[in-house]
Amino acid sequence: MSKDDDFFPEGYTYKWTPKSDTTLQEFLAKYKPSMVQNDGTKPWLWVAKAEQPQEFLEKGAEAAIKEANEYLADVTERVQKIQHDDSIPVRSNKKKGLKSKKELREEVQHEATGKLKEISVKHGYVCGKWLIFATPDKVDMIWSSIAHSLVSGPLSSTSAFLAKVATSPQNDTANYSHLICVYMPDVYDQGSVTEVMKVLLRNHGLNLMGVKTDLYTSIGIDSKHPSGVSSTVWKNTALMKDSEIKQLKDEYFSELSTAKSAAAEEAAAKKTSADTTAKAKPKLKKKAGADDPFASDDDEDKEEEAEKPAPPSKSKSKAKAKKPAPKKKAAADAFASDDDAGDDDEGEEARKAEVKAKKKPAPKKRKSVESDEESDEAPKKKRGRA
Repeated sequence: MSKDDDFFPEGYTYKWTPKSDTTLQEFLAKYKPSMVQNDGTKPWLWVAKAEQPQEFLEKGAEAAIKEANEYLADVTERVQKIQHDDSIPVRSNKKKGLKSKKELREEVQHEATGKLKEISVKHGYVCGKWLIFATPDKVDMIWSSIAHSLVSGPLSSTSAFLAKVATSPQNDTANYSHLICVYMPDVYDQGSVTEVMKVLLRNHGLNLMGVKTDLYTSIGIDSKHPSGVSSTVWKNTALMKDSEIKQLKDEYFSELSTAKSAAAEEAAAKKTSADTTAKAKPKLKKKAGADDPFASDDDEDKEEEAEKPAPPSKSKSKAKAKKPAPKKKAAADAFASDDDAGDDDEGEEARKAEVKAKKKPAPKKRKSVESDEESDEAPKKKRGRA
């Protein structure tokens, strides 16, 4: 960050405040850090909780920056002298009471940290920010979460008042990460800084990189500054123990996992309910007149009743219970089966014998002697009239 990165010009397009013409959601949807490219005129996207955030950013800035720059120049010179002094051993010698180059440099740097704090407090230029880095594939989600939290969520109840995120570089940059800053009015107020830290951990599960004062940004102190002065005024472990930090983040991710599971179960339940409803949906009646323009709904109902199989009647049941009539001869019924003929063999044989007996000619009567005699004795009838 350059010395001007903590300020935004009047009328800056890529800034949202409560008096903006668009809603916060519309602003976040329109300007996404992964999509907005920095052409030199839009390095940051800003979201402010209040309408006048600049008062914290500019208060006592000019006088503090001037004094701090002069002091930092002296510190840098001292550190460089130690580094190039061959009389100072690389390793300390306790027996001789000699300190190493590293130990001497750290003493100067620690002294500088205290002096720079003194300059900040004296001029009232104590504003600063929590530093957070986000990869391009996650920056939009993280930025949106922080912005909403700052305006109307958990962060809104803390001292945090402003947030910004770096836009994307114009050219492809390997291993590029977006810097996100959450601003606080006084970075030396340990209680308020810790409160913001807890929200960022517990409610957002973020990896924090420490707290940097705006004065450090303005005078160009970073991790590569030749003075070697630490670029942050607070490291995470100076405010909270590692175990406490881990616990807060674990609680966040556990809650997030539970919420995702609940959402998945709810979605599955809705799908099952929808499928059941679709299966149970009653068959729609045909529109009257679809096939017959003169048909009515009553006709449709009658047709449905007619399609239903009729229940067996009592008369048919009784008929089935009666003894079946004797079957006709196989000769008379061309479709009778062998089984049907076999059931009535005895009757058939009797009928055949009866028919045969009727067809047999009666035996001729033999004229017996007696009949001849009777005929001789019987008087012959006269023919003709009596």
